[in-house]
Amino acid sequence: QGLVSKAGWLIGYIQITEFVGRSYRRTVGIVYQVAFTVGLLLLAGVAYVLPHWRWLQVTVTLPNICFLLYYWCIPESPRWLISQSKNAKAMRILKYIAKKNGKSLPASLQSLRPDEEVDEKLNPSFLDLIRTPQIRKHTLILMYNWFTSSVLYQGLIMHMGLAGSNIYLDFFYSALVEFPAAIIIILTIDRIGRRYPWATSNIVAGAACLASVFIPEDLQWLRVTVSCLGRMGITMA
Repeated sequence: QGLVSKAGWLIGYIQITEFVGRSYRRTVGIVYQVAFTVGLLLLAGVAYVLPHWRWLQVTVTLPNICFLLYYWCIPESPRWLISQSKNAKAMRILKYIAKKNGKSLPASLQSLRPDEEVDEKLNPSFLDLIRTPQIRKHTLILMYNWFTSSVLYQGLIMHMGLAGSNIYLDFFYSALVEFPAAIIIILTIDRIGRRYPWATSNIVAGAACLASVFIPEDLQWLRVTVSCLGRMGITMA
């Protein structure tokens, strides 16, 4: 599970976002996250049927083998092919996409010759993330944010199991809040930008965690509600 889950999720995200234009990239990325939320809802039911954690892990991990059955029919990313000076393969894929969509290739792509070679192939490395002061600052900020968001997201999921009375229903309810989180992001990210929704969602998640410390144990409904609010905030972040 540790080997395939995060890697499969990240590779799938990169694959689909490289196939769409920039104006659609944000929406596609958010909808892709919604598919993860649907999986969480299904996980609650599977866990109820298979309460033993070993069988549960096997059940949710084995379906990854299915990805090996159809990898050959998934086209390579045209953006990556062009960056590697494989323009002929990129043009074949782009023409196939345009044909299926009933559209013609944009002028900028029509001018791309299949036999055209770039002076140098792009060979990115990890050093590119720290090469200049500006990109180094952004890299460190994003690394810190991904670390804190991931820890808090996992922590809130585990907290639901400790704070609630029915672990399956509480997990199900907490997963439902990820749907409004996705809707809020879709509605705000283009109108307001990234920084304000990001900052606000982090504040909401942090405030929910802080408030949950002071809620008495006999107020289970309030503890679950606050945890769900924090879950929604960190999902948006």
